[in-house]
Amino acid sequence: MDNQSSITHDSEISFFTFLIIILVFLLTLSFILDLRIKRNDISAPSEVVSKPFPLITLKAKAAYVYDIRTETILFAKNEDVRLPLASLAKVMSALVAEDLSPSYSTITIVEEALKTEGDSGFFKDEKWFLGDILDFSLLTSSNDGMRAVALSLGALSRSAATSEEIVNDFIGEMNIKASELGLKNMYFWNETGLDELDIRSGAYGSAKDIGILLEYIILHNPELLVATRDTMMTIRSLDNFLHIAKNTNSLASEIPGLIASKTGFTDIAGGNLAVVFDPELGHPIIVVILGSTEQGRFEDVRALVNAVMEYVTTN
Repeated sequence: MDNQSSITHDSEISFFTFLIIILVFLLTLSFILDLRIKRNDISAPSEVVSKPFPLITLKAKAAYVYDIRTETILFAKNEDVRLPLASLAKVMSALVAEDLSPSYSTITIVEEALKTEGDSGFFKDEKWFLGDILDFSLLTSSNDGMRAVALSLGALSRSAATSEEIVNDFIGEMNIKASELGLKNMYFWNETGLDELDIRSGAYGSAKDIGILLEYIILHNPELLVATRDTMMTIRSLDNFLHIAKNTNSLASEIPGLIASKTGFTDIAGGNLAVVFDPELGHPIIVVILGSTEQGRFEDVRALVNAVMEYVTTN
């Protein structure tokens, strides 16, 4: 009887010991998983891209880093979230403009264009080559310059169209192009990216959308963004007026092998910046920042560019 009681007692001890071991194992596993989740939150939400840049922290709401040569996403943060684009919209405006008309066609600065927010130093009825005014407008983020382009190229088949109808037609072409390129989160209300209302931006899209758009341009129309690699340039209009264009991207002189860049900032959008650079010959990398601060966008891009340089060097 005593032996049977002893066996039962030993069995109970073994059972409880087993339960304690299982409990300790589960608690340890839970701690490890929780630690991994916290570490991932510091970097990127996507596990596939967390390895190249494990220590990156950004002010931006969204970011996207893409290797064109290897077709690899190196870093992503909320890359598919639709956010205000601000003046990054002008990249699509320029692409559509060259789809509609050759770069040597003439653009006239009509009075309606000069009413747009921002004074870029244009003169009423001044004439420009399309290619030159696109270079100027992209480099300086000129709103009146891009409005002049839209007013010249929208509704080309409708001679009696009003200014509003002309601009809306041009914006419609921008939205059609976005659809053709598969940019599902991209939509335009205007050609400049200026805020339309206190609660509505002039253009929306995701960081990945901008990356895809830039990749398309680099592969199919690289000359479109060549001017945006310069820190400053002078452009002469067809009326012989000389205009000085300064790049709104303060990092233009810092980024090695800069191929293209475009800034954006409005009250709704915050600070946006997209660049394409070549850290080594024939290896273009796209970096897109959306929803940062006015100064933070430059800090964010600098951090990602530095991370890319380290990644390329070590791989």
